[in-house]
Amino acid sequence: MVTLAEGVRLAGAAMGALGGALIAIEFFQIPSYVAYEAEWDSYDIDIAPAEVTEHTALGRVGGLLVSLGFALLFFGELL
Repeated sequence: MVTLAEGVRLAGAAMGALGGALIAIEFFQIPSYVAYEAEWDSYDIDIAPAEVTEHTALGRVGGLLVSLGFALLFFGELL
């Protein structure tokens, strides 16, 4: 049987691992201001400051999960 403290630490580690994986996926996405032209085999960069999105919901959820994971690990140590 898992004690409460061990369960909280395991849940924190699992959340942190899932959040880290989501952040890693976020790093491999092409930003919204970069477009690939297959005809010319080149990349075009169109930057309009009002339309640029550098982070998607995937990365934000990953960051939230990592921070919650660290909080649960800390709380589990206090228990």
